[in-house]
Amino acid sequence: MTAVIPATDQALLDAEARVAAASREVVARQKRSRWALVSPALAVIGIFGIGPLLIVLVYSFLEAGTYGGVKWEFTSEAYVQFLFEKDLFDDTKLIFTDAYLMIFGRSILLAGITTVICLLLGYPCAYFMATRPPSQRTFWVFIITLPFWTNLLIRTYAMFVILRDDGIINNAMMNAGLISSPLQIMFTDTAIAIGLLYAFLPFMVLPLYASLEKLDFRYVEAGFDLYATRGQVLRRIIIPLTKPGIVAGSILCFIPAIGAYVTPTLLGGGKQLMIGNLIALQFGSSRDWPFGCAAALILMVMVMIALLYYVRNTQRGTVAHG
Repeated sequence: MTAVIPATDQALLDAEARVAAASREVVARQKRSRWALVSPALAVIGIFGIGPLLIVLVYSFLEAGTYGGVKWEFTSEAYVQFLFEKDLFDDTKLIFTDAYLMIFGRSILLAGITTVICLLLGYPCAYFMATRPPSQRTFWVFIITLPFWTNLLIRTYAMFVILRDDGIINNAMMNAGLISSPLQIMFTDTAIAIGLLYAFLPFMVLPLYASLEKLDFRYVEAGFDLYATRGQVLRRIIIPLTKPGIVAGSILCFIPAIGAYVTPTLLGGGKQLMIGNLIALQFGSSRDWPFGCAAALILMVMVMIALLYYVRNTQRGTVAHG
């Protein structure tokens, strides 16, 4: 016998089914709305972000053309060329070369030095800004961001007035009797480091300021109440609580500095190559597009490693203080 469902129960089941269908329709509509809102950003990322990277990846595994461009023949020679060169008399014999490793090493060293000096100079500056009255902080942020109003090329050319043989630094030192003849600063690694420091110092100050501004200074007062010295308060309270800002500022300085092009070209005089100059040369006078693409991908991998390090440290800081 077939069970007979009372009319009231049947109406209740039908109502629940309509509610469930309506809920599913609402969820589906929300998903369509989300995709509609996200699709323009995804299209831009795909066309202008992922697309060029895929082209660079493909070109890095092709053979270099005679007068630029590529030949559509698969080869990994561009990556082998990074560490080895062919023997002049035997093409099958590879000889290890550290020329490109030295360029990468110089880039990492200069970017690291720039980041450390930016941190040492930027932290006191950001602390000073964060401890000013709220009405004055906007003014100091304006002062820090003011150099961004001028093109980097113009700012780099301005460094010539400071660093050249008859520049401000040499004239000041000679007038003070510290040196008898001008120091050779231009076209050296020192000039590049100074130029990178000048260009990227605001990238360190602003994240540090944002982190210090949110710091609850009652912890600092509590540290002094417990008879901690200034150094202990700095090491055990202020620096740990502002670690996300330190990591963010370091990443924002290190990544642009390691791939800088304008500053090493002008202040280094083309003598002290960095990764950016190396990549530009491959697409310019060397006409070796595959190796330029390979060098760019190697640089990108290094940047990704730095970003992963940043994310891991940020998550650890969030868990520790969260």
